[in-house]
Amino acid sequence: MTDDWSTSRQLFRDAADWFVAETAQVGDRWADPGLGEWDVRALVGHTSRSLLTVETYLGVPATAVDLDSPTAYYLATRSISAGPEVAQRGRAAGEALGADPANAVAAIAERVLPLLDDADGTELVTTVAGGMRLTAYLPTRTFELVVHTLDLVAALGLFADPPQGAASQSLRIVADLAVAGGRAGPLLLAATGRTPAASGFSVL
Repeated sequence: MTDDWSTSRQLFRDAADWFVAETAQVGDRWADPGLGEWDVRALVGHTSRSLLTVETYLGVPATAVDLDSPTAYYLATRSISAGPEVAQRGRAAGEALGADPANAVAAIAERVLPLLDDADGTELVTTVAGGMRLTAYLPTRTFELVVHTLDLVAALGLFADPPQGAASQSLRIVADLAVAGGRAGPLLLAATGRTPAASGFSVL
């Protein structure tokens, strides 16, 4: 099942609002461990790029569709995602949030979300992996917001479940990636409590 454009746009907004709300809970813990080699500031900086890339890519129209789905996007960006540049971009994005990162994140969301009000999803945008329709690209940003806000919640020792619709869309991406990568069996067994997931198991 694929969400229509108006639904995907709302799910992205819901995920962004959740990210902004959880970022507001950081307080003075920006230097605490975040995820891997990132501190909380870098984790939040990286997550803010899920908003910023929408803004950037809308300004760089593509001429052709190279990738037609979130699954295709993640398969195409696997090698990029594993590179050291991702960690450095996260740190740089965290520093760019300045002296008041929480308010900076809120300001980014306030600036980016209205850009989608004038979009219909058919826009061709140039992503790091090639041209995509906005309607195919946006769910990847919702996925990133959901997963990395969960990382933030865990780093802060809090408990908060993602917005249901955004979580559902993100889980469908996980399922599609598991099938495409030949990992559907292990994922189903782990998700139904039959076997624990292997250490380091991921569909990405």
